[in-house]
Amino acid sequence: MSAEAEGPTPTASQDMAQTTAQLRADHRNDASALEQELERLSAVVGWSGFVVALAAAIVIWLIANLAMARIGLKPLDPPPFVGLQVVASAGALLMAALIFSTQRRDSQLDSHRDELVLELSVLTDQKVSKIIELLEEHRRDNPVLEDRVDSQAEAMATPTDAQAVLEAIRDVDDASL
Repeated sequence: MSAEAEGPTPTASQDMAQTTAQLRADHRNDASALEQELERLSAVVGWSGFVVALAAAIVIWLIANLAMARIGLKPLDPPPFVGLQVVASAGALLMAALIFSTQRRDSQLDSHRDELVLELSVLTDQKVSKIIELLEEHRRDNPVLEDRVDSQAEAMATPTDAQAVLEAIRDVDDASL
């Protein structure tokens, strides 16, 4: 069967795009109903139109209460606008809780993405090392090419020791503290 009949073979970029899309979809699907509602609320609160609407509501509240006092009616929330202060304080507390909740979920997704990138980097390092190793082997086995020692190629043919890199990072971090 020809490749055309089976359809085009996905490229590495398409595979990566599909993998990251799947990671986001899994993250979204794993969210509880409450987490999904909090994300929707966060999207509304984070919308620039919400900021404008909130500012407009506060200005209208202030003007309405001042106007009521000026024309002789009893204002709903007279100056110093204690009711508005209570609502604003409660709103700020809820906003902080909303931010922490959505940041925690976003942090989980970031962590999964970081793990994926790290695993791909290690795999790429191993592949590159294998390619260098094969090229060096080909160079040594090819009678037309001069047989010489290439210490740089030998070093590059060895995959990076991830544990040694981690220890070096920790040493640098410890030294900077």
